[in-house]
Amino acid sequence: MSIARTRRMPRRLAIALSITTVLAAGSVFAQDSAPTPQPASKAKTATLETVTVTAEKRTEDLQKVPISMTVLTSEKLEAFGQAGDGVLQLASRAPSVYAETSYGREFPRFYIRGLGNSDFDLNASQPVSMVYDDIVQENPILKGFPLFDLEQVEVLRGPQGTLFGRNSPAGVIKFESRKPTQETEGYARVSYGSYGTANAEAAIGGKLASNWSGRVSALAQHRDGWIDNDYKGKKDDLGGYNDRAVRLQALYKATDGFDALINVHARWLDGSAMVNRADSITLGGNQFVPGFDRNSVSQDGNNKQHLFTWGSNLHLNWHFGDLNFTSITGLERATTYSLGDVDGGYDASETPAKPSYTDRTTPFYSETADALPKDRQITQEFRLSNDTAERLKWQVGTYYFDEDIAITNFSYDTLNNHVLNGWVDQSQRTKAYALFGSADYNVTDTFDVRAAARWSHDKRDFKAERFLGFTGPVGPLTSNPTDSRWSGDLTGTWQLSNNSNVYGRIANGFRAPSVQGRINFANSISTAKPETITSYEIGYKSTSDDNKLRFNADVYKYNMHNQQLTAVGGATNVTQLINAKKTEGYGAEFDLEAYLTPNFYMTAGGSYNHTELKDSDLAVAPCGGGCTVIDPLNAGGNALINGNPLPNAPKWIGTWTARYGIPYGESGEFFVYTDWNYRSEVNFFLYDSEEFKSKPFLEGGMRVGYNWDFGKREVALYGRNITNKKVITGGIDFNNRTAFVNDPRVIGVEFRAEL
Repeated sequence: MSIARTRRMPRRLAIALSITTVLAAGSVFAQDSAPTPQPASKAKTATLETVTVTAEKRTEDLQKVPISMTVLTSEKLEAFGQAGDGVLQLASRAPSVYAETSYGREFPRFYIRGLGNSDFDLNASQPVSMVYDDIVQENPILKGFPLFDLEQVEVLRGPQGTLFGRNSPAGVIKFESRKPTQETEGYARVSYGSYGTANAEAAIGGKLASNWSGRVSALAQHRDGWIDNDYKGKKDDLGGYNDRAVRLQALYKATDGFDALINVHARWLDGSAMVNRADSITLGGNQFVPGFDRNSVSQDGNNKQHLFTWGSNLHLNWHFGDLNFTSITGLERATTYSLGDVDGGYDASETPAKPSYTDRTTPFYSETADALPKDRQITQEFRLSNDTAERLKWQVGTYYFDEDIAITNFSYDTLNNHVLNGWVDQSQRTKAYALFGSADYNVTDTFDVRAAARWSHDKRDFKAERFLGFTGPVGPLTSNPTDSRWSGDLTGTWQLSNNSNVYGRIANGFRAPSVQGRINFANSISTAKPETITSYEIGYKSTSDDNKLRFNADVYKYNMHNQQLTAVGGATNVTQLINAKKTEGYGAEFDLEAYLTPNFYMTAGGSYNHTELKDSDLAVAPCGGGCTVIDPLNAGGNALINGNPLPNAPKWIGTWTARYGIPYGESGEFFVYTDWNYRSEVNFFLYDSEEFKSKPFLEGGMRVGYNWDFGKREVALYGRNITNKKVITGGIDFNNRTAFVNDPRVIGVEFRAEL
């Protein structure tokens, strides 16, 4: 296959690639000047390594932690992200985990066990908490930080409200960066593929002084514009991006039991906002209209996106005999501006009309932008714990969270030279603090009990004011919800053998009150009460006697009360928060990892998730652009959603990876690596319709290559979405049947070098 649309490399990408090349050269020089013992060939490693995790804020063996969780290794993450995928690459790559967006690369929305939030406002809260190097990333813009130079990603399913606090009733996704060491180490990775898709990633670290070590890592991702805008007559107008990120770390380790880790990181993104595609879904079905072309649109609005985020955190640890005291301080800041043609086509009233594009007209235009002039988040955690070797392990701590956000919503008159015709300002200040504690007691050599509790207090001050547009100035409108709440969990673990155990867990959690103030086309704001969840889980964890197979599985059930839901769009073109009286969910999950032969390694995972809304009176506005609503309607013409599954909650998720290596010579290996990920049908909105849902989707990737020098050098051909599957991933329903679609197949070549 040929690589499509190769173009001249942008200057900034060329600079980034040059930096990567210099770092790679430095790595080779460092290797020559300070040789290290060569590791054994990976192809000869035929037993599974112990996986350590920090799911309960201690370093433990994955198999000993009584939580349903999946660990994604750095090798998997590098394979998934070869075509420039951001954090959304995690969708369907772990049991019960799904992700989507209507915002491009900067605003991911995650779902675990069907629980998530489809809200697209810049102060949207989500029930899946994302924790990067022990710092919660609360704002959805912060959640999109690229994945590079990571040790691993831990997916913790189920309520995690005790140790991770508010807004984690669905679970937590933890990202762990590779930390500095005294050994000189590093790597460089460069790839280039279809649509000018280029990735340059590098890291180098080592000893700085007798007690100091450091590590610097960087990422540059680029794609050319590849979507034609036929209406404007512009080739390759949309779909491109330049995404760059950097992380610097310094680690100090004293001989008296004190250590300090300083982390500074930043991200810059320039590119396209989400590319919406007007009238792409057939009436009465959920397939593309005849003649749909993923490579072209006809839009009369503008599209651009800019983002800058940066942050710093400081980890301090004191060790006093059997006691450990930890302080974690974090600062995160973000600014962004994202402008898009929301209707995805061109206004039907425009003259002269363009007959060849009449299938992409919309009843009225919608060209809007969201800006985040300020997002400042400060967090502080103190934690005291005892030595993990004790029969009774405990920890207590305090947590403080302070967030200050300013949001501006704009709309533009597309037919009048795109002049500003709508302007709304929002501001939000959130303060939360908590006290928590947990204990783990080995009752006998084969029975262990863990218990934890947390008290949280949350206060939010929100204000929204419209200065221009709709019915004229409105506001300021305010909301000041406050909530205090207990959460906790209790777990019993029974050791069945040296290599297997079974556990039972009861846990609850909550999401703090939320406020929605998108009043571009409304005169009121909405406030959602806090949601609470109680979950019951039974799990089994095992490793074979020869350590060639690891199998973990669980079943669960949860009841959620006052679930916060977002009624997005619809005939009223208003987004508002609502609460459902009750939501039920149940399901099962498994993870498998095995060496089938010394050279054949595979992983597999799967889940079944059932979700159901239980609120006989709850109704939402159905589509406004023509669709076939399946739900019954109430007297006001709204869809009654009792009994519906949650949006973006696939019942089935399956993931499989396999690697086969053929040793060659003393230190070389030819290899084939493939991954396949499946998710069943998903519904986009709270109401059920024939059109606004995605068909089941199976996506595959592959790498074929050769490594030498015991895996330190590698060259490979890769492919993502290798079957070139085309699928609807989301929709807009307020004035037409607008769709989002997945990326096309990308094929490329990659080179990697390690110290």
